[in-house]
Amino acid sequence: MKTSFESRYAVSPGEAKQFDTAALRKNFLMESLFEADAVKLTLSHFDRYITGGVMPVNEAVELSNPENLKAAFFLERRELGIINVGAKGKVIADGVTYELEFKEALYLGKGTQAVSFASEDKNNPAKFYINSAPAHHTYPNKKVSKADAEIVELGSPETANHRVINKLLVNSVLPTCQLQMGMTELKSGSVWNTMPAHTHDRRMEVYFYFEVPQGQSVCHFMGEPQETRHIWMQNEQAVISPNWSIHSGAGTSNYTFIWGMAGENLDYGDMDHCAINDLK
Repeated sequence: MKTSFESRYAVSPGEAKQFDTAALRKNFLMESLFEADAVKLTLSHFDRYITGGVMPVNEAVELSNPENLKAAFFLERRELGIINVGAKGKVIADGVTYELEFKEALYLGKGTQAVSFASEDKNNPAKFYINSAPAHHTYPNKKVSKADAEIVELGSPETANHRVINKLLVNSVLPTCQLQMGMTELKSGSVWNTMPAHTHDRRMEVYFYFEVPQGQSVCHFMGEPQETRHIWMQNEQAVISPNWSIHSGAGTSNYTFIWGMAGENLDYGDMDHCAINDLK
């Protein structure tokens, strides 16, 4: 089993204005999240949010405890959200087994000590996309399927943003400290997500794009509303969105993305909206 851990410092809007393409990608893009029998983690100093991927193939893979966290175990002072974006697999948390099908989620609360991941079939492995945030209280571990989610349909074919938002790990479905996760599925013929765009200074966010067809890409928009930048992204890549930044995207095909966020406010509707015609 292999574990990789990367730490990225927070970036101010003034700094980001000076970045070229390479610097934007280095600071915000996570190009590779899944590797056979490995745990890959990236800690952002925006709200100390951790994004990662686990793909067990030949063996069960344990969630390691990086030295950088200075903790007795990974979830000593953290909570964890998991969404399976691969084939059927299972998560074993303190001896309890949770089977996760494609697009099913699991919340693990602060204090959960032993966490491991396994695939049902090594020839068609599970891919566990994980997000973690600091936690101050212990809430119960809970599996959440799409049937348990709060589902909202937004947009329209006319504006190319007809989409279904699946709120999976949010406070209207289960209690968490500050972590929230969900999944947005774009309908065929629609390509725009989170448009009109918004910011929310009370929390940061990470987007993970998947189900991007082979040969297609997504252009992710970020930056201050009057100073936007873009990053071209491929299938199964993630991008950090600072508190001060918009987070929106348009693909060359429809696709699905997972949004995860953390901060001091659990109100999903807490957004500072940006009119489309005001973006620059």
